[in-house]
Amino acid sequence: MAREMTEKQTSVYTAPIVRFAPSPTGFLHIGGARTALFNWLYAKAKGGTFLLRIEDTDRARNSEEAIGAIIDGLKWLELDWTGEPVSQFSRAHSHKEAAEELLAAGHAYRCFLTKEELDDMRARAEAERLPLTIRSPWRDRPASEAPDHMPFTIRLKAPREGETVIEDHVQGRVVFPNKDLDDLILLRSDGVPTYNLAVVVDDHDMGVTHVIRGVDHLTNAARQTQIYKGLGWNVPEFSHVPLIHGPDGAKLSKRHGALGVEAYRAMGYLPEALRNYLVRLGWSHGDDEIISTAQLIEWFDVDGIGKSPARFDFAKLEALNAHYIRAASDEELFDRAVHILPEISGGDSIAKALARGASPRFRAAIPSLKERSKTLIDLINGAAYVFASRPIELDDKAAKAIDEEARHMLAELLARLKSAKAWDAAALEADVRTFAEETGRKLGKVAQPLRAALTGSTVSPPVFDVMAVLGEEESIARIADHAAHS
Repeated sequence: MAREMTEKQTSVYTAPIVRFAPSPTGFLHIGGARTALFNWLYAKAKGGTFLLRIEDTDRARNSEEAIGAIIDGLKWLELDWTGEPVSQFSRAHSHKEAAEELLAAGHAYRCFLTKEELDDMRARAEAERLPLTIRSPWRDRPASEAPDHMPFTIRLKAPREGETVIEDHVQGRVVFPNKDLDDLILLRSDGVPTYNLAVVVDDHDMGVTHVIRGVDHLTNAARQTQIYKGLGWNVPEFSHVPLIHGPDGAKLSKRHGALGVEAYRAMGYLPEALRNYLVRLGWSHGDDEIISTAQLIEWFDVDGIGKSPARFDFAKLEALNAHYIRAASDEELFDRAVHILPEISGGDSIAKALARGASPRFRAAIPSLKERSKTLIDLINGAAYVFASRPIELDDKAAKAIDEEARHMLAELLARLKSAKAWDAAALEADVRTFAEETGRKLGKVAQPLRAALTGSTVSPPVFDVMAVLGEEESIARIADHAAHS
C-alpha cells in the first residue's frame, strides 16, 4: 500500500526538519560534530526541529559503546535533539515496504546477476580503464523468465536518459548525466536494505525537509533523488558542506585533529569554544571570530557556508578556548575540570587530593590560573601545588634554588610571616618586599626560593597568589619544611 504523504512533506515548508544521522562504528569524530552543529544551528535559527537517527544497519561493525559515545559527545557539545534517537535497523520493515512499492510501480526490478557475472563486469571495466557501471540484463526481462529458487537483489530502474539535477544550497546547481548512474541495489539478496534506500525512507518518514551533510554524499544525493521520484515523494533541500582538511591542506588525519569529540574534552577544551571554532570551519559572518551561541543562532544560514575545504588549526582553537576560559565563571571551570579528571593522566591522584580537602584551595586558585590558561589541562597543571601534599617534592631547578643560603633566608622570612597581620596577596607582597629591603636582598632572591618551597617548582602562578590560596597554616608549614633549623 502506498504511503500517505504527511503535511510535513508538502512542497512549502513552514519550519525545517533536519537530522544528524551518524553510523555507530566509532566515536563522534570532529567532522561529524560539525555536521551535527550545522544541523542544530539551522533548526534553531529557523524555528525548526533537529532529530537524531543512528544508522545502525551494519550490525557487524556497530557497537553499543559507539552509540553511547556519539550521544555523550552530542550532549557534551550541548546539541539537544527532539524526541528519542531513531534506530535505522529497527525500521527495516519500512525500507522493504518501499522497495516493494518501487517494484510494483515498475521503478525497480529483481536482478539475478551472479557474483561471477559481476566480477566479470568489474574486470572488463578495469581492463578498459572505465568506471564500473552495472548494466543488468534483468532490467527489462519479463518476470516469467526469472529462474526459480535463485537469490536476487532488488535494483532501482534508474533513468538512462537525461540528467538528475541537485540544486544545492552550498554547491550550487550540480548536474549528473543519468548514463553515469547505474541501477543501484535497494535490497540485497538477504533482504537487507542498502544505505541509499534506508536513508530516503527514514528521511521521508521522519518528515525531514532539509539534508545538511558532507560533500562526500553529493553523488548519493543524485541516487537518492531518483528513489524519491520513483516513490512519488518530495525531495528534501540539500546542503553539502565541504570537508575539513589539516593546516597543510591534506585530508584531515589524527595528527591534524581527526579525533573523537571526547578527545577534545579530555584535552581541556570547552564545548562553547569548540562550537564557535567548528562553525567557523566553513561558515563565516563577516570578520567575526568570537561568536556567542546566541549570535550563531541569530545569524546562521546554510547559504553562508563556503565551497572550499576548511583547514583545522589547533593554534586558533587554543586561542579561542583561552578566551572562553577567561570568560567562564570560576565555578563552571571547577566543575568542568573535575569532570575530566577520570579522562586525564594523573586525574585519579588529583581526585583523591580534592577528596582530602583540596577543593576550596583549587576554587581559590582558579581566578588567577584562568587568566593564563588556554585549556582546562593548563588550569589543572597550574594548580599542581594545590594538590601536592607535604613534604613538597622539589624538581631539579627548585632544589638548586633552595641552597644553604636560601634555607637560612627562608628561616628569617618564616619568623616575619608568622606575625603577618593579614594573609592576602597584596599584604603578603608588601611584607616580603619590606623583608627584602631590610635584609639587603633583591626581591627575586627572596621570591624564587619561596616559590620553590611552596610549590616544588620555580614556575608557578604569582607567588603571593599561591600563598593566599594555600592559606597561612599550609604556607608556613611548607616553608618550614625547607627552612634552616637552628
